[in-house]
Amino acid sequence: MRMLRMEEIASKALERVNNDRYMLSNIIFARVEELSKGVKPLVDMNVKIHKLPDIALIEIAEGKIGVKESDGRDFKQSRVL
Repeated sequence: MRMLRMEEIASKALERVNNDRYMLSNIIFARVEELSKGVKPLVDMNVKIHKLPDIALIEIAEGKIGVKESDGRDFKQSRVL
């Protein structure tokens, strides 16, 4: 993905979760927890240089992380490999 402005990345990430801001924030939070525990990012970014929420947002915008199931009460994060 070419370098986009953060607003454009956020817009693409929102599109991936049907413009559900709450779902997006939950996915970002879950991914930041994983990244903070040492899980390797699915994008080529250094966790020591870039902020974890930014890395998670870019992963979502690129379709590397998304929602597998959603029934309105719970969600399961999935990785698209």
